[in-house]
Amino acid sequence: MQKVLVGLSGGVDSTMTALLLKEQGYEVIGAIMSIWDESMPTPKVPNKACLGPEENDIATAQKVADFLNIPLKVIDCREQYKNIVLGNFKDEYRLGRTPNPCVWCNSYVKFGALPNAARQNGIDFDKFATGHYSIIEFDAKTDMWLLKKGKDETKDQSYFLYRLGQEQLSKTLFPLGAYTKKEVREMALKYALPVADKADSQDFYCGDYNDILKFPPKPGKIVDKTGKVIGAHNGIWNYTIGKRKGLTGGGNQKPLYVIKIDAEKNQIVAGFKEDLFSHELTASSVNWCSVRRPQGEFKAMVKIRRQHIPALASVKPLGEDKAQVIFDEPQMSITAGQSAVFYEGNTVLGGGIIE
Repeated sequence: MQKVLVGLSGGVDSTMTALLLKEQGYEVIGAIMSIWDESMPTPKVPNKACLGPEENDIATAQKVADFLNIPLKVIDCREQYKNIVLGNFKDEYRLGRTPNPCVWCNSYVKFGALPNAARQNGIDFDKFATGHYSIIEFDAKTDMWLLKKGKDETKDQSYFLYRLGQEQLSKTLFPLGAYTKKEVREMALKYALPVADKADSQDFYCGDYNDILKFPPKPGKIVDKTGKVIGAHNGIWNYTIGKRKGLTGGGNQKPLYVIKIDAEKNQIVAGFKEDLFSHELTASSVNWCSVRRPQGEFKAMVKIRRQHIPALASVKPLGEDKAQVIFDEPQMSITAGQSAVFYEGNTVLGGGIIE
């Protein structure tokens, strides 16, 4: 009998993952990450975020494990989370970029530090599983593992998983990829799971991001495209591309948006909505997830943020780990620090960090 380590969170998705695998005949071991830094202020609505006090989540995960009659291990990943996820989060905002912490957490902590730490603690298992709404398939023709979108397009999480490598994909199970969220909720009610009605986590962190950043104020100028000063700011990290927050100066009738964050000059550049559109981006730290590195330019659907509808583009690999993306139609608010993910149909080809 194969052993599967299931990343439990105390939520309905991970609980159903453990239940389905147990029904399929696997020996299931539950594991929950401990990542919370108790020196941080408690968010106002901690149950709506991934990052927050963990006592309730651990207690719920234990209740779930008891219900399923499986062991539960609490794995300390606080140091890795602090150094990798929060470290990247701070570094990117300091540079005037807008990171996606879920991308780093998935590839380096949830699918890296967690299973590695479990093994170091003497937990033996053959596969690792989570409640992500994505699909993994093996393609015999290419001898490659493929990461694909889940059945439920509204819950698909493949965008956050593009940094997984072939070794990780070969040892990972996503049982929920074949279901919709509605179907998972219905199954949870059918089995009378204690978390069947529990709300989903909605965000990375539900407090003020300055709780994490802890940067001292750094006043600077807000300027228009010509360099004319139209306002002031207390730190470039309080702004993201496409936002209108605090942009009321300049005497313009049209709404103003953040169109550039200049860390070197400590400036926020404001412009109009049409200034947010661009045809092109360069991505770095590119990971080719389901294919070997392409040798030439190719067409793909490219997604530039979580809620973005993928758009057709030409993708050209540059050097070892970069790629140039040129969209057929201009896209709004291409943001440095976010991820550009390349799709062919439902398959994730790869992706990288927008420069």
